[in-house]
Amino acid sequence: MTTTAFPASRPQRRNGPTFLTHTLLLTGRQLRAAWRMPAFLVMNLVQPVIWLLLFGQLFKSVIDIPGFGVGQSYLEYLTPGVVMMLALFGSAWSGTVYIQDMDRGVMDRFLTSPTNRGAMIVSTLVYQSLLAVVQSLVVVGIAFWAGARFEGGIVGILLLLLGVVLLTAVFCSLSNAVALLAREQTALIGISQLITLPLMFLSSAIMNTKLSPEWVQNVAAYNPFEWAVIVGRQALSAHPDWATLWAHAGLLAALAVIMAAWATSAFRVYQRSA
Repeated sequence: MTTTAFPASRPQRRNGPTFLTHTLLLTGRQLRAAWRMPAFLVMNLVQPVIWLLLFGQLFKSVIDIPGFGVGQSYLEYLTPGVVMMLALFGSAWSGTVYIQDMDRGVMDRFLTSPTNRGAMIVSTLVYQSLLAVVQSLVVVGIAFWAGARFEGGIVGILLLLLGVVLLTAVFCSLSNAVALLAREQTALIGISQLITLPLMFLSSAIMNTKLSPEWVQNVAAYNPFEWAVIVGRQALSAHPDWATLWAHAGLLAALAVIMAAWATSAFRVYQRSA
């Protein structure tokens, strides 16, 4: 009687790098690139700091206009708006990294490898959020040096940074999706400017919308940039309206998830048309 010898069971292969591992590795890649060009961080700060100091002096008397009614100096009113402007413009240009990767062939190598597509998007969001947080703290520090005082304290600043991260996630995802779909630097620049400038002026970042035409107030209610400004301004105030703050933070978080999912799906469109 013969017996059949069964081969010893092979040990199961370990799964490849996880989503978290991919995210950490890709984030580190972008941070190393930023470390090699620190001037880029400084250049991004120049315009917001000019707005903060110049507008803070030029328009400091607008708080005396009947109806403005904020109960604080204009510099204190302006600071959350400038912080969110910094996050908006920085994240709206983030897709240029994808354009550079496409031009160099790096994007195609990533997409033909087991690299997790979600990690590619999230790593960009993490990287841009870290930059935005550091730059926002610099702006708040300059505002404090210029005389602004924020009654929200440390908790308020942390909530301000939460708004920065959420806003960055929304527009960084949008920028990445546009980069994957358009594939051209000029198209990305044009679309970014077309979107960001109207969003900035159709908000209360610089001027209280109570003094604006009614249609501006109606549009601002659906403006994600305005949502972030409201979060930041409420966070730094002495008596924040917590319901308003968390409602707008929730809207930003929901939109960030939607935009990140759209940006991830844009990889498939890019591959099909490659």
